[in-house]
Amino acid sequence: MAVSAYVLVECEQGKSMDAAKAISKIGGVMGAHSVTGPYDVIAFVTASNFKVLGEVVMKKIQGVTGVKKTLTNIIME
Repeated sequence: MAVSAYVLVECEQGKSMDAAKAISKIGGVMGAHSVTGPYDVIAFVTASNFKVLGEVVMKKIQGVTGVKKTLTNIIME
């Protein structure tokens, strides 16, 4: 079952643009953009299942230099 999510990313000060570029190159990430507000980057992620989504978020996105924390919002419909 395919799953999609918006991942909100908080970055270290001055690192959001570089983080957005790095995140956008990760497999499964359809797009990543620097934004205003309490989070610095929003990424749209698709995966074949929840396990793969978790791996993309926890191993790849959270492993990007400058990323402090993430909040994953799974799309329900």
